Amino acid sequence: MAQPHLSEVDAVQEFIGFATDPAPLLVAQYERIAREEMQALPFYHATMPIVAECVLFEGQWLGCVLTPWMLSVVVLPGPDQLWPVRSSERLALQLPCGNMTFMVGALPEMGQLLACSLMSPIDPHLGAEQGRALVSSTLRMLLSLPVQQGASGVDLGRRRLFGARPSQGPGATES
Repeated sequence: MAQPHLSEVDAVQEFIGFATDPAPLLVAQYERIAREEMQALPFYHATMPIVAECVLFEGQWLGCVLTPWMLSVVVLPGPDQLWPVRSSERLALQLPCGNMTFMVGALPEMGQLLACSLMSPIDPHLGAEQGRALVSSTLRMLLSLPVQQGASGVDLGRRRLFGARPSQGPGATES
């Protein structure tokens, strides 16, 4: 029986998503990059661990990656997704926290991903535990709806209604 096949050109037009959490793969990739390419650079924060956390969001892996040189948000294809191979470009994505612009990038053993740098270089005063907490907090923030104030601003009259006692009306001073 003849096997269907794709030409090399067809084979590189799309790549398949990650069936499981890609965070361990991201950590392994960035550990190799740290060891082979980044360690000697002056802004390398030697005591900062490499940490990655990912969650499925709308069928794609949304993650936060901390390395000794940067903090980034990443997006990777999720289970059962096929992503087109993109040339170097920027993509704007709408997340619950707001719109973010991502660069198309690639990691040697993982393929393409979308990345948005949040901090580069890493603050040299940031400790390892603070860095770990920052990854988790950032991921939560990305998935949080923004708190928006109404167009008219703070309604002081309403605030006074619930907060002021009758003797403390507008302009009243304490004696």
